[in-house]
Amino acid sequence: MEIIQTDPYVENLAELFSATKRTGVQNIIETNLRSEHGTVIKRPLGTARKFIDFDGLMFISSHFKNQALTHTIPVNTDVVIGPLAKKPLRVTTPLLISGMAYKRALSAKFKAAFALGSTKAGTATNTGEGAYLQQERELAQKLIVQYPRIPLHRNLTMLRDANAIEIQIAQGASAGGAQAPYPHLIRTSLPALRNTRDLPKLVSFLKKAGDGIPVGIKFSLSDHLEEEIDFCLKSGVDYLALEGAQAATVAAAPILEDDFGLPTLIGLCRAVKHLRLRKAENKVSLIISGGFNSPGQCLKALALGANAIYMGTMPLFAASHTQSLKAVPWEPPTQLAMEGGKMSKRFNWRKGAHDLGNYLNSCTEEIKEGVRALGKRALLEVNERDLVSLDEITSKITGIPLGYYKRKT
Repeated sequence: MEIIQTDPYVENLAELFSATKRTGVQNIIETNLRSEHGTVIKRPLGTARKFIDFDGLMFISSHFKNQALTHTIPVNTDVVIGPLAKKPLRVTTPLLISGMAYKRALSAKFKAAFALGSTKAGTATNTGEGAYLQQERELAQKLIVQYPRIPLHRNLTMLRDANAIEIQIAQGASAGGAQAPYPHLIRTSLPALRNTRDLPKLVSFLKKAGDGIPVGIKFSLSDHLEEEIDFCLKSGVDYLALEGAQAATVAAAPILEDDFGLPTLIGLCRAVKHLRLRKAENKVSLIISGGFNSPGQCLKALALGANAIYMGTMPLFAASHTQSLKAVPWEPPTQLAMEGGKMSKRFNWRKGAHDLGNYLNSCTEEIKEGVRALGKRALLEVNERDLVSLDEITSKITGIPLGYYKRKT
C-alpha cells in the first residue's frame, strides 16, 4: 500500500485504475481477446451499452379518480396472439419465452427446462432457429416453431404440431446475419425465403401447413421499420415479433451488438404508431423484445401498445438460478446452458423448469399488482394515459406528457 501511495504515477499500479476508468474493463478485455486471436470475437448475451429505455416513464398512482384495488381482486392477464387467425395462440400471461436455438445455442436439457417451465406458467416457448427437439414439443403446452429463411430441420409434421409459426428474418443482437453457414449446401423440400418477393407466398404456405394457426415474422428494429411493417401487413402475417438493440444472442460480433439497430423503446413507439395509422393494431399482434429485465418494464411496454413481451436473458438466468453455482467461479454460467458447455451435463432440467415457472409466475403476479394499483381489472385496460414522462427526450419519443407539467384533459 505504501508503494501505491509513494511511487510516481508512471511506475504505480494505480495507473491501472485511471486507465480502466477511462476506457472501461470490457473494452480492455475485448482488446486483449482481439490481440490474442486475430479474428472477429464473439460476445455472448448482447450489448452492455445503456440505451434510452423505459426508465424515463412512470405510472400514475391512482387515489381518488380510480381507487387502487385490493390484492384479492382478480386481474385478467390473458393475451391472444393472432386474433384473426383460425386458431389464435392464447396464453394467460403477456410474457413469452423467446427463441433460443437447440444445438446452435442451448442444450437439450435447457430447452426441456424452458418447455416445461413455460407450461407451468401458462405461456408459450419458442424453438428458435435451430434443430427441432421432439421433447420440447412434448413438454410445452404452447410451442412457437421458428421457421428460418433456409428451413433447416423443419418438415410439415412439425408445422402442423405447432401452436404458431414464426418466420425468422433477423434478430436484434446480430443485425440480421444469415441463419446457417453455407446455406447453398442445404437441401429441403420446404419453401425458403431467399428474397422479399417470396414472403407473401411463404406466409400463405405456412398458414395452410399450420391449418390456421398464427403465422408471424421476426426481425430487428431499424430505421426502415415502417416500410418493413407495410410489407409484412401486405403479406398477410398474423403477428409481428420486433426486437430492439438491447436483445441478447448466443454470440455475435460486438459491432453488431453495440452499433446496429434501434433501441427497443424507440422502435416500439414507432411500430405502434404505424400499426394504428394502418388501422391494424387490433388485427395484427405485436410482440416486442430486447432488454426486458423487470415486470415494470414489461407493463410499460404493454401500456404503450405491445400485446406481449418476448424474454430471453432473464428466463436463462431464472432457469439457472442456484445451479449456476455448479459453474462459477471457474466457468461462466453460460457453460451450464450451452450445447457442449463444460458444465452442461450437470444441469438438472426439472429443477430448472420449476425455477423458471416460479420466475414467470412471480413476474405475472407483479404485473397484476401494477394493474390493480392503477384501479383496473384487466391488462387490456392499461394504456399510455396511465403513464407520465420524466424527461423531454422520452416524452418526444413516446408522446407521453411530461410529469412536471399538468396534463391537458
